Amino acid sequence: MKILIIYNLDPIWENHEIKEVRRSNRMIFQSLKKEGIETYIEEVRNPHLEKILEAYDPSDTIVFNLCETLPGLVSCTEEKIVEIIENRGFTYTGNKPEVIATSYDKMKVKEILVTLGISVPYGAVLSMEEADTWKIFPAIVKPSHEHCSLTISEKSVVYNTSELREQIGVVNNELNQSAIVEDFIDGREFHVSVWNNNEPEILPLAEMDFSAFHEARKRLCTYDSKNIPGSEHYEKIEILIPAPLNEQQLKKIEKITLTAWKGFGCLDYARFDFRLRDDKFYLLDVNPNNDISFDTSFALAAEKNNYSYSQMVKRIITMAAERHPKIKEELIVQNTFNNVF
Repeated sequence: MKILIIYNLDPIWENHEIKEVRRSNRMIFQSLKKEGIETYIEEVRNPHLEKILEAYDPSDTIVFNLCETLPGLVSCTEEKIVEIIENRGFTYTGNKPEVIATSYDKMKVKEILVTLGISVPYGAVLSMEEADTWKIFPAIVKPSHEHCSLTISEKSVVYNTSELREQIGVVNNELNQSAIVEDFIDGREFHVSVWNNNEPEILPLAEMDFSAFHEARKRLCTYDSKNIPGSEHYEKIEILIPAPLNEQQLKKIEKITLTAWKGFGCLDYARFDFRLRDDKFYLLDVNPNNDISFDTSFALAAEKNNYSYSQMVKRIITMAAERHPKIKEELIVQNTFNNVF
């Protein structure tokens, strides 16, 4: 089997963003090569993903899908990219289109989690004109259909109607989408990484340590904390692995995580973000196909379980490979042989 890594890169990005995206994806490429796997990498710089895929054969190639959007297509979603890969007949890493699509609809995510018996922050999609109807402060304002912490800064945490209205406008204008307003859970934050399929495995929990910040509005993972080296949040938020939780808390958060994983029908890998307030865990977000760059909480958690970065990447490929028709058939034959003999 060959592996084809695909990732998006928009030529309009800042130079430092382009450099970082290339660096992190080349690291995945080199990791698979290190594991002795025939690997190719393609940089998606325009809307024509199909043209790239035409050069490869689905019968002997698995797509390592790290593509989040197609440059030049404003309306393109991560879900559509997976549909394109599926329509070309490829087996690929990560989650199905419907799981990805649901994860982008933040109110839908809340509805599903509530039906699963999972606590979530109270929230509502509000326009600027409806800001007066919101009465819970502090609140946090987020895009209602987005990942990657876009527009999230300390200003996203608001303490009055005026600030709320202004921040709703930021989301509306910068992302051209509606804003969701939530009760701001000012508490400890945890990232719970899960992988594997038949028996999902929870990796060591990571806590985002905000102890360097005294203001509540600064105690959150901002866009800068994930993308801007040298920024205050990037430099001062520490990641604690394993998270310091007692046995009862650990069992509770793991049970909630597995319920969410199974309820959403996740595949291969995902990350679940929680906050703890008054000894109650609130699930903030479900992240299928989360960032697996070498310095993320997911990669650090895998490392804590004695997986080198190259071994972690290979493990994700192995999960997808088990769905490939040829390998699936070979596994069935092997299992039948083992059962008979």
